[in-house]
Amino acid sequence: MIKSYILIAAAWFLYKAVCSTVLPSDIVKCHFGDSPCIIKSINDVIRRYPKGIPEIGLPPLDATEMEDVSMLDSPYRGPIWLTFHMRDNVIKGFNNATVTHIEGFNRDPTIEPIMIKARIPRLVHEATYDMQGQLLKLKANTTGKLQSDFQNIHFTLKIKIILEYRNNKRYLKVYEIVPKVTLDRWIIWMNDLYKENTDLTIAINRAFNKNWVEFWNGVEPGLLKAFSVAFTGILNKVLENVAYDDMFLPDFNKSNSSI
Repeated sequence: MIKSYILIAAAWFLYKAVCSTVLPSDIVKCHFGDSPCIIKSINDVIRRYPKGIPEIGLPPLDATEMEDVSMLDSPYRGPIWLTFHMRDNVIKGFNNATVTHIEGFNRDPTIEPIMIKARIPRLVHEATYDMQGQLLKLKANTTGKLQSDFQNIHFTLKIKIILEYRNNKRYLKVYEIVPKVTLDRWIIWMNDLYKENTDLTIAINRAFNKNWVEFWNGVEPGLLKAFSVAFTGILNKVLENVAYDDMFLPDFNKSNSSI
């Protein structure tokens, strides 16, 4: 008898393991390719779940932890070089994002790229930075806290996916995200750039913020690449839990044609 109970329990746990995670019941499902409905549904999720949905792998949106980022990594030679790494990354403000445009999400998601456009009034990035470098006779070897304030952000994500089949269900897997970003202002402050010279730390921070456009243009490619890798991982955590077809309403046309 005990063996029977064990077998039944094992069968149940195996069944739960192979089944995809069910979306919360208050998430509105749409038909494939119904962009207006999908936009509204995604925005509803963003507003209703600022703390994320752990059951499906969605992290908190109001304070999202990110992987370590290498923003600059120059060779250790010559009179001018700089390495700049960030860890303990937390980004605050994704819960205020508004999706404005969507393409893709067809019944066959591979027939055209998935594209998402959105705007965020403000993102705050907090991190610990490690910086080493040399600018002529000025050397740096320091660790400190930084805060970046990105204001009025508009971004487009081109998401490249492949289809996987598990347990007779279709799952998406993101293999690349190509982001494009515009913003109105970037304010950054790095504490303890020069611990022995507070005036120099203040002067350099002010110079960065006065010339933020040039600074942004220099670091944008590396920064976007690093965050693209991080977001690919975050998206895949959700997509590996929830089957693609389970995100949408049943395809009645397909069902009717098979009768």
